[in-house]
Amino acid sequence: MTTATTLGQLADLLGTGGVEVVDLTAPLGPDTPLLKLPPEFAKDTPKIEIHRISEYDQDGPFWAWNWLKVGEHSGTHFDAPHHWITGKDYSDGFTDTIPVKNFVAPVNVIDCSAQTAENPDFLLTADGVKAWEAEHGAINPGEWVVMRTDWDKRNGSEDSFLNADENGPHSPGPSPDCIDYILQRGAIGWGTQCIGTDAGGAGGFEPPFPAHNLLHKNNKYGLASLVNLDKLPPKGAILIVAPLKIVGGTGSPVRALALVTKV
Repeated sequence: MTTATTLGQLADLLGTGGVEVVDLTAPLGPDTPLLKLPPEFAKDTPKIEIHRISEYDQDGPFWAWNWLKVGEHSGTHFDAPHHWITGKDYSDGFTDTIPVKNFVAPVNVIDCSAQTAENPDFLLTADGVKAWEAEHGAINPGEWVVMRTDWDKRNGSEDSFLNADENGPHSPGPSPDCIDYILQRGAIGWGTQCIGTDAGGAGGFEPPFPAHNLLHKNNKYGLASLVNLDKLPPKGAILIVAPLKIVGGTGSPVRALALVTKV
């Protein structure tokens, strides 16, 4: 079978609905929940702003358009290696230098929704990933690993989404050995449905913030605030996540999509 034949078959399946395109992206606007840093750090990502330039009026009689104020790591977003100090030296670690082939890859979806419904601080461990592999198949080099928690159901409320109290945020994520293991498997990146790629309490881990620390140290990528992972199979979907080509960008909001074969 030739490459042209394979692409032709894909085009046919997209046209007939045999392959479904699933939107994994949360709405991006003034009400999008944003990460809050500890008070000792002076700056948070500013609230998203959408400003009207014109809308069929005296400022532009035939056209409507806006200008935006938005942080790189807002909403459903991509973390490039340069985002973290451990990845600062990669010349291909910016959103404008990452090889574009890395934006399309198979995805493994590990369902932890039952555990996180009972415990918002649930951590997926290496043993948990290995148990998932025993049931669904090995994670292969160049594939994404994403953690389904159904945390996106909280996305309509920033307080619920961040889920913080006097002890800090409470949200699920990976343990250090989980990230270490998927890197051993050759994963291209790690994704979550929470505000960031790490668990809420990850600042106290060793190393701290292991998803950020270890992924970007190894020139790998992160995805945060994904939605609709409940619509994906454990294996077999293709993930498309293309950040904006921001010069020197450390990350970018994305329109994350998955291609899923309909049964």
